[in-house]
Amino acid sequence: MVPKRKLEEKDIHPLLKLIDRQNLPQHIAIIMDGNGRWAKSRGLKRIEGHKAGIEGVRAAVEASSELGIKFLTLYAFSVENWKRPQSEVRSLFELLDRYLDKEFKKIEENKIRFKAMGRLHDLPSKTKKHLSVVEEKTRDYNGLTLTLALSYGGRTEICDAVNKILDEEEKGKYKEKITDEKFREFLYCPHLPDPDLLIRTSGEYRLSNFMLWQIAYTEIIILDTLWPDFRKEHFYEAVLDYQKRERRYGGITE
Repeated sequence: MVPKRKLEEKDIHPLLKLIDRQNLPQHIAIIMDGNGRWAKSRGLKRIEGHKAGIEGVRAAVEASSELGIKFLTLYAFSVENWKRPQSEVRSLFELLDRYLDKEFKKIEENKIRFKAMGRLHDLPSKTKKHLSVVEEKTRDYNGLTLTLALSYGGRTEICDAVNKILDEEEKGKYKEKITDEKFREFLYCPHLPDPDLLIRTSGEYRLSNFMLWQIAYTEIIILDTLWPDFRKEHFYEAVLDYQKRERRYGGITE
């Protein structure tokens, strides 16, 4: 997390100085991939890769705060991840609980608004309570909005949204035609803007069922770096790459 003291010139990363502060992505989403391969390459258990991945989370949050990014969303646990061995799943949520405990003071100091999205009712009861407490305590903070996608799937979110609409229609509460903006109201986090930039680590060229509705016009950057090795310079390089691109949203340049 970003320290409360003002950064001195000697502390500022050289890449940070190259970034145009007038052309920043408002919302950056990250598919944090490569923990298992990182651990395997070192002869370690998979959970050790997840533990090492916490440094990547810290780097992304610090870099976002330093740049003034408004929204950061991290793909932490997919609906498909429930298929993994129960011992690994249990360890992952224990790791998340420890992270929330350890980092909460820094979250408060930096006025980070914390949120979670996905099928949260499927999470362990202790984790659900933990997430709810942190979200409630930070709900009025105006710094970075940090969202963790947990028990999340893009297709699942779309199906859940459709079922919400059908429920409303059955109750006679919804009789409007569906538009993009109306459909957005039924997503897990309807007020979360679409990501401007999606970063995926580990060199894999796929979306892995992440925010399929929201990333229609998102710029995508693939890094070969495994997530535990992700640091602020990787974040800055991705933003610099983003700033070289021209976003036309289906239009043309004059």
